[in-house]
Amino acid sequence: MEKLYLLVPLAPLMGAIIAGLFGRFIGTIWSHRTTISLVFISLIASLIIFFDTYQGNTYNGSVYTWMVLGDIHLEIGFLIDLLTATMMVVVTLVSLMVHIYTIGYMHGDPGYQRFFSYISLFTFSMLMLVMSNNFLQLFFGWEAVGLVSYLLIGFWYTRPTAIYANLKAFLVNRVGDFGFLLGIALVLMYFGTLDYEIVFAHANHMASHFIEIIPGQSWMLMTVICLLLFVGAMGKSAQFPLHVWLPDSMEGPTPISALIHAATMVTAGIFMVARMSPLFELSETALSTILVIGAITTLFMALVAVVQNDIKRVVAFSTLSQLGYMTVALGASAYSIAIFHLMTHAFFKAVLFLGAGSVIIAMHHEQDMRQMGGLKKYMPITYWTMFIAALASAGVPGFSGFFSKDAIIEAAKFANIPGAGFAYFCVLATVFVTALYTFRLMFLTFHGDTRMDDHTRDHLHESPWVVTVPLIVLAVPTVAAGWLIGTMVFGDYFAGAIQILPVHEAVAKLEAEFTGVIGMMLHAFSTAPFWLSLGGILTAWFLYLYKTEWPGKIKRLSGPIYTLLDRKYFIDEIYSWVFAGGTRALGSALWKIGDVKIIDGFFVNGTARVVALTASVARRFQSGYIYHYAFTMIGGIFILMSLWLYYF
Repeated sequence: MEKLYLLVPLAPLMGAIIAGLFGRFIGTIWSHRTTISLVFISLIASLIIFFDTYQGNTYNGSVYTWMVLGDIHLEIGFLIDLLTATMMVVVTLVSLMVHIYTIGYMHGDPGYQRFFSYISLFTFSMLMLVMSNNFLQLFFGWEAVGLVSYLLIGFWYTRPTAIYANLKAFLVNRVGDFGFLLGIALVLMYFGTLDYEIVFAHANHMASHFIEIIPGQSWMLMTVICLLLFVGAMGKSAQFPLHVWLPDSMEGPTPISALIHAATMVTAGIFMVARMSPLFELSETALSTILVIGAITTLFMALVAVVQNDIKRVVAFSTLSQLGYMTVALGASAYSIAIFHLMTHAFFKAVLFLGAGSVIIAMHHEQDMRQMGGLKKYMPITYWTMFIAALASAGVPGFSGFFSKDAIIEAAKFANIPGAGFAYFCVLATVFVTALYTFRLMFLTFHGDTRMDDHTRDHLHESPWVVTVPLIVLAVPTVAAGWLIGTMVFGDYFAGAIQILPVHEAVAKLEAEFTGVIGMMLHAFSTAPFWLSLGGILTAWFLYLYKTEWPGKIKRLSGPIYTLLDRKYFIDEIYSWVFAGGTRALGSALWKIGDVKIIDGFFVNGTARVVALTASVARRFQSGYIYHYAFTMIGGIFILMSLWLYYF
């Protein structure tokens, strides 16, 4: 099986190399054939590994020793358990669908081969991240997905907005990655190794260890490590306040929105915290911080989605909100539920992103929903697959999102972590908001009167099969993936991969109340989340199909509130003023004071002025008169004699 483990990440890497270096020679057709075939091989290998792991065959071993520093071994290795195997299947399946979809979406683009190379390279990077058995390889995958994300967001590099967006993503993630690197450095410093197994085995022993970051101020070592690691997760998984890069990343082609911002890179932080559960369980402070940040992200990003008019930005802010749900689950020590929602969300959000891309193709790259309407009759496959995904996103019973989202809400309710009450309110309120913005998107795009120009309307048609087939394939798990809740969340599915202390009872209490898939669906009709979801759907119908003049009136009446949401709480402006403006002010001060006045004014020009002054004085003695020279000689002899008499 070891060779099969190697095949999973190396197959996409080979595809990236072939398409990237030889794409111009093999052409567009063979570029996508090669990369798709190799990702398909990776998916088949992942499925074989998954079923083998499900039988109880786990693996933890080194593949390559990169460096040895004393007793520290820096290695490349794989840890294969059900947590890893699940992520491998999700990543390769979504990646394969995105590769196929890209044939239609990127047709005719001059960077066609380059795009296939990038998305294959991204798949390799993400697989190396989730398969790692040590912090070094985790960091390699972490940085690699960030690099390829930068390349993909700025894929259309002739657009200033794309360059701004990828630079913004890169800089914000550098902030998170700096904290992440410090956390790994602390692990190496105090544990003496980067190997997961050894670190986790000694975690309990280090739980009572304290360090002084500031002299006289003691901090629990495990809390510092976990908070620093979570700073990295905040950047990658776009949690408040490091969330600002993700909405702007929609400047990249739509396929990467589905691959990176729904199923893979943005979930890396969620996966990392779940993998590090033996560490996070030992710090209630870290768990409480995660819980509160996730709750803030969940509700406040969902509210912003309500006022967005760009179809991709609605889905982007929805992604932020759903990542907040996962983060709340992590903070409640419900790691299995977080990974379960990660999986269901990957499927229904990929459908929403790819469906949005299908609409954009039909609309000749118009993304404003106010210019759409009535597309249902022109694009039935896109409509029905997106409708299924919308039901899952809104948490309608029977669809995948319902099972994972309701489980997170109940976990927040049962959690005994500080901040759980606030988190429960946020995730519950977000149910209504999610249903509202999701069906606002559906009604504005597919229902009502057509609002596009005549030329666009005359050329409307369903997207080609390379676009619709991935939508249909991903719609299947969008419906059915949630039915696995009993196995994945409440069984021993993640036994050995995830650790939960007995004092954290949220999952145990949920398991005690779980009555099966059908029972959970029937019980939902008597719970608040169902009625909030239904209320959100009906509100969207009332405002955007029945009383269509009301949204404009509400916008005028709500004035400052609408502006606050439309400007995304002015966070971008604050960051621009404080950090960008502060950096410019510091640079200006260093230039005007440090460079102009001190370096140039004092050292460079000052030295010249001293020389000039000395020369002007000395020049007075070079008059050409003998008595001036004699006077100078006598003065010099007098000074020398005075010095000699003084010292000798």
